[in-house]
Amino acid sequence: MDVAGLVTPLVRMSGITKRFGRNVVLRGVSFDVYPGEVHILAGENGAGKSTLIKVLAGVYSDWEGAIEYFGRAARPRSPVEAMRLGVSVIYQELSLVPAMTVADNIFLGRARGRGGFVPRAEQRSKTRELLQGIGLRIEPDTPVESLPIAAQQLVEIAKALSRDARVLVMDEPTSALTAPEVDTLFSLIGKLKREGRGIVYITHKMEEIGRIGDRVTVLRDGERVGSRPARELTDAELVRWMVGREIQEQAHRAHVAPGEERLRLQDFSVPSGPGSARFAVEEVDLELRAGEIVGLAGLQGSGVSQLLLGLFGSYGANTGGSVYLNGRKAVIGSPQDAIRHGLALLTSDRKATGLVLCRPIQENAVLADLRRLAPGGWRAPARERAAVDALARALRLKAASLEMEAGELSGGNQQKVALAKWIQTGPRVFLLDEPTRGIDVGAKQEIYQLIHEWTAQGIAILMTSTELPELLALSDRIVVLHRGRVTAAFGWGQATAESVLAAAMGVES
Repeated sequence: MDVAGLVTPLVRMSGITKRFGRNVVLRGVSFDVYPGEVHILAGENGAGKSTLIKVLAGVYSDWEGAIEYFGRAARPRSPVEAMRLGVSVIYQELSLVPAMTVADNIFLGRARGRGGFVPRAEQRSKTRELLQGIGLRIEPDTPVESLPIAAQQLVEIAKALSRDARVLVMDEPTSALTAPEVDTLFSLIGKLKREGRGIVYITHKMEEIGRIGDRVTVLRDGERVGSRPARELTDAELVRWMVGREIQEQAHRAHVAPGEERLRLQDFSVPSGPGSARFAVEEVDLELRAGEIVGLAGLQGSGVSQLLLGLFGSYGANTGGSVYLNGRKAVIGSPQDAIRHGLALLTSDRKATGLVLCRPIQENAVLADLRRLAPGGWRAPARERAAVDALARALRLKAASLEMEAGELSGGNQQKVALAKWIQTGPRVFLLDEPTRGIDVGAKQEIYQLIHEWTAQGIAILMTSTELPELLALSDRIVVLHRGRVTAAFGWGQATAESVLAAAMGVES
């Protein structure tokens, strides 16, 4: 759909330049979105996408250039002003209050009645109408924390629509969704398009660009590289625009003979949570050898993440069954026990559980190995610096200084710091939960290379990924879980996307 020039854009940004001190992060960027289109904003992490969106959304007001909202020049000084202008941003980290109800979240900060009382009946009625409009069948009084992530995503959209948003910005909205949930979201996006709303959609997933994108604009190093109708832009050209070089398609891993046994699980079970009588994982048998990558496949709710957390001691000693490490039975009652046994766990959310974003890179990178680097509890900055220097070189970390806060790095470099934290401990078994979640195509290639280097050194890897092509390409073997139980196990070269998905859905072969 090439709408440029046919109608007035909902939003037009012209020559946007943004500086942080002497650092210019946007240089004369122009971007627009028209009624009834999905405009993909693409680029590597650190390309300037988030900064551009924050300018549009009123988070930043000290920029150069011009913005027209619905044909009128404006300069919002806060997100509230931008929302009043009709622009709403749905960030990857949702802005909902978990303990509050759906209705309270949707009208948070705007629910005023006579005498200062919240008009709850009116609020519930409007919420029910909004939820029906987006096809979400839940009660307005439902606590948000009880909803799956896909439903929370839709509540965020309902919240935006309650403000009469005509432009919705969606930042990596499918990063934690299953395939059926993605279908639901895309159906809703189609409905919003038909209503004449404009969607700015940020994603690193090529298949999504081709599936829902009308136009694509690419940023690189703070500059606009190009803009073109999605149907006219090939994957190869898009990647070249994004990274400035050719990227080889992820090749399937070459078959290598695995080494000695590193990990064996027998009848391994994991509770749904600390102290819970219900099990998220039940009676799993699994073997992992040195230099081998075993992929864990499963849809949301399958238990793959809980299996990794339980194995790492995150649920204490409440797990069932037996764990053998290097041929010996091991008791893992805490993450500290796991680290001592040579286990490491990269969690799926680097911002919430992987890094301390407000602390320097150096502190983050040694956080899991302080027992060795700081014997007796005394920090040794010189020793830490030497260790982190070596890690930064090995992981090809791009940072101006190791004193930078981790939160100032791009997503790909944040992920490298999270990986560095665990490689520093010298693991024999590395548990990877979504190792490339939320990072760009160039950073993915670098992490794939690191994974291959680690297995060549004899590290055994147990990993999960919601990107099935990635799991198929990287894994020597694949074990599939459905509702906490193993439904299939595929040896070298046996797994296909269709067979893995069928097993993940509980379809008997």
